[in-house]
Amino acid sequence: MRDPRVDEYARLLVERSVGVQPGWQVCVRGTPEARPLIESVLEHVARAGAYPILQMTFELLGGPFAREAPLELLQEPAPLQRRIWEEADAFISIWAPEDTREGSDLSAERRAAVQQAAAPMRERTMAMAVPWVIAEYPARASAAEAGMTLEEYARFTFDAVLLDWDGEAARMRRIADVFDAADEVRVVGPGTDLHLSLAGRTGAVDDGHVNMPGGEVFYAPVEDSAEGVVEFSEFPGVYYGHEVVGARLVFDGGRIVDASARSGEDFLLRTLDTDEGARRLGELGIGCNPGIQRFVKNVAFDEKIDGTVHLAVGNSYTFTGGSNVSAIHWDIVKDLRPAGELYADGRLVQQRGRWLI
Repeated sequence: MRDPRVDEYARLLVERSVGVQPGWQVCVRGTPEARPLIESVLEHVARAGAYPILQMTFELLGGPFAREAPLELLQEPAPLQRRIWEEADAFISIWAPEDTREGSDLSAERRAAVQQAAAPMRERTMAMAVPWVIAEYPARASAAEAGMTLEEYARFTFDAVLLDWDGEAARMRRIADVFDAADEVRVVGPGTDLHLSLAGRTGAVDDGHVNMPGGEVFYAPVEDSAEGVVEFSEFPGVYYGHEVVGARLVFDGGRIVDASARSGEDFLLRTLDTDEGARRLGELGIGCNPGIQRFVKNVAFDEKIDGTVHLAVGNSYTFTGGSNVSAIHWDIVKDLRPAGELYADGRLVQQRGRWLI
């Protein structure tokens, strides 16, 4: 028998996250390790009177095709794939890696080409022109990376996704109201004093619609506003199977003018040199998920840790007012619980991960 938590998860994705309607064509993407959840999602889509369009892949970043295709072919989606991305009424992506280092063997040039090919889909999703959700399913590789058994990791996953999302939405809305009314945000912590502007920008509350797990309030900072320094001393930055430990970014006029790391510095610098937009912020996110309290080297969970913020270098969400364009979007988590502070227009609103509002 299938774990009843899987069916509850699938119902959440289909009914709440994307709100599937009769007659829709729903692109369901996934990896083999996620089969139980994928099958349940297909069943729920069918019950909604919609058509699931299933696309399975061995690896998240393209796998054998990404390794072997000529670059000029890799940079452009197949015409039929482009049509699916342009015509689908919703996207449900379910990831469960067989190897958490998937994609780390690709050159920076090939990673950029894969990301460039996905631009037609990214244009729709980043603008929220179509409902979409990216979901995580517990896999052995992810459990091992987190230092858990598969059973422990499954419990951790379901505790993070099977929440009262209406209640969480109301709680996060109160947080968003504080920052919506603010022009400047200041992040302070060990090695960190960063100012950025949210003037004219409106935040988004991820209450189980875009990512699963949800649990963040996020913004697109004004592109030329970031000033100061941020040091990610608590957790490594993880991106396509690479780890960067102790990343330190210095901003001037919104652009990263200096970057270093205790380890993984070469990868950090190569990624920041992907394109012009890679050295600017695409997102400020505030982690709010009460079911996530520990770092597991999976950004889908880590960026939601209650009491943290994350900064994404690269592409911004246009529906929150962002205009930065890049082939990358790399979320790096800053833990404010040990000794951090968060200010909105000079007012201390969070200290050591606890809200003062």
